[in-house]
Amino acid sequence: MTDAPAPEDVALPDGLVRRDFGGGETLATEGPVVGPEATDGDWRAWDASRSKLAATYAAGLDPGLSADATVLYLGAAAGTTVSHVADVAGPTYAVEFAPRPVRDLCRVADDRDRLFPLLADARKPESYAHVVETDCDLLVQDVATRGQAEVALRNRQFLADDGRLALAIKARSEDVTGDPTDVFDAVLDDLRDGYEVLETASLEPYHDDHLAVVARPR
Repeated sequence: MTDAPAPEDVALPDGLVRRDFGGGETLATEGPVVGPEATDGDWRAWDASRSKLAATYAAGLDPGLSADATVLYLGAAAGTTVSHVADVAGPTYAVEFAPRPVRDLCRVADDRDRLFPLLADARKPESYAHVVETDCDLLVQDVATRGQAEVALRNRQFLADDGRLALAIKARSEDVTGDPTDVFDAVLDDLRDGYEVLETASLEPYHDDHLAVVARPR
């Protein structure tokens, strides 16, 4: 793993701030409330223990989120993290495979005209290629499946040449019995078939056996 800077040294895009909601500083965005979360006026706390992407910032990495960026988010679930992304970014395509969380995701999107839910399988990008814009600025991947590198490689087609991949590798989803360090190394080796790995960091203590990866297409 690379040595990451302190979290407070990571520059934040417009629309994303550090704010104290009474328990110390945390990331925050402005937007409609989604579920139980700390708020201060229109500001919503972005809890690193509930979001791999927020934990990536807490680990000192810059995942590449920027104001008005076009984002493809794989593994959007019920929409907690992607709601914060859409509060900051431009068009945000949210792919989720399971119908039940997609219903919640659609409700989140009702209040956000830049968020586009897609009931689809991230392992089959051809099923949404007719909807998602090419030259996306950021690909966020948070999927619980084997072959996580392969998912990122299949979806590389949507990224701009100077785009970024922000990937949370889940060791137990890849190999439930394997040593997490060995699992991470194997996934990174596969990922390098189509990406240059820029930074990595453990997501402990927020998420056990997870590795944050920031990469760019090659």
